[in-house]
Amino acid sequence: MKYNSTRGKVAPIGFIDMFLMGLGEDGGLIVPETIPSVTDDQLKAWSKLSYQDLMLEIFSLFTNGEIPERDLRQLIQDSYAGFTSPAVLPLTTLNDSLHVLELFHGPTFAFKDVALQFMGNLYAYVAKKQNKVVNILGATSGDTGASAISSVRGKEGIQICILHPNGKVSLVQELQMTTVHDDNVLNLSVNGNFDDCQQIIKELFEDIPFKTKYHLRAINSINFVRILAQSVYYFYAYLQLPEKAKASGVNFSIPTGNFGNIFSGYLAKKMGLPIKQLVLATNENNILERFVREGVYKPEGFRSTHSPSMDIQIASNFERYLYYFMGEDAAAVTSRMEKFKSEGQLTFASEEVARIQQDLTAYSVGNAECLETIRTYQDRYGYLLDPHSACGIAAYEGAGNKNDGVFVSLATAHPAKFDEAIRLLGIEQKFPERIQELFDKPKHQVVVDNSKTEVVAQLESFYRVNK
Repeated sequence: MKYNSTRGKVAPIGFIDMFLMGLGEDGGLIVPETIPSVTDDQLKAWSKLSYQDLMLEIFSLFTNGEIPERDLRQLIQDSYAGFTSPAVLPLTTLNDSLHVLELFHGPTFAFKDVALQFMGNLYAYVAKKQNKVVNILGATSGDTGASAISSVRGKEGIQICILHPNGKVSLVQELQMTTVHDDNVLNLSVNGNFDDCQQIIKELFEDIPFKTKYHLRAINSINFVRILAQSVYYFYAYLQLPEKAKASGVNFSIPTGNFGNIFSGYLAKKMGLPIKQLVLATNENNILERFVREGVYKPEGFRSTHSPSMDIQIASNFERYLYYFMGEDAAAVTSRMEKFKSEGQLTFASEEVARIQQDLTAYSVGNAECLETIRTYQDRYGYLLDPHSACGIAAYEGAGNKNDGVFVSLATAHPAKFDEAIRLLGIEQKFPERIQELFDKPKHQVVVDNSKTEVVAQLESFYRVNK
């Protein structure tokens, strides 16, 4: 298994080099040269595996043996030892046709822990093996930053800097990042939105001399290892369902902002997991819904919503989907992405829209509908959703073809992380102890303008002090 770029100008590289590169040095995203196929017999053989053992099987299809099996198994075991559920990701049945896969039982109560706890351990493993310092740099709309910091805080050979949009994440998300006072952690609070943070990060990774000088590594979903780690839970959810449910077809409803979570499901489907519908759930920042429904990919006015982790206009993983949609034609992808950069939008022909809609269904959830979904499911099932998970449920209700088999909706965060929205409904919840204790801790962050120059100055100071 080798890896190349969606833009075709990265020489084929191995698993570890792919992991370390993060963003392709040609500005594209790294993808496998071929996607392994999983047979029905393999799925049957995996049906009784624990989450950890299933992840070992799937990752072994991609790692080329570059990580000895014993080491890979230990990395996986260590990554999920801190999850509060014995199942790691429990599947909750709400009715005969709807199941909820709870992805929030990790240290920061968000689905990002599923991939980032592993990635943090893998970075530490590689840093030790190669005797290198790893400088992780990322942008977050809330959950990625908290999870990434949790995964590497205090670890030898690793430093991490996370950019988050000032005042545009939930209070708990902010506290989970900024109450960490380890010397290897820098929080930059940017006066802008998530897309501004993400653009600075992308420009820094595209600056090859700067990236090389400071050994920059990616933790965002631009890193294919994160996509691969998230693909595992689609297999796991499918395998937990009763045989009768699987026989009638399995669909997924997926809250997504950066296209990473749903692309992980798309990857699982391309590997052979028998998924019928992939329902893409967005909030009022609905560029992805308009892409699926109308064939127009165009950022429009940013809106703050009750689901801030999805308050994203430019989805970094869109290019990976475009690569496969374009028949793995790197030149065609490059042409379209250059057009998007120059014109600010992409328009797809009617026959292309028809093909997109064979892959994806999309639904945009407004603020009022999001809150109403939370209230309805609390009243109907006694099940409290966070606003992002509620978008997934609302999309299942509004766009899912319920005659097409059972649905698994992804619950991406614990409701305690977004109590501001929950309290609007008059619902009181008890915070987990690890969240409650955050409110008494001092914050450590640096507020900066939306300026690449200012961010670079902070980074160079951070690296100099910790050299």
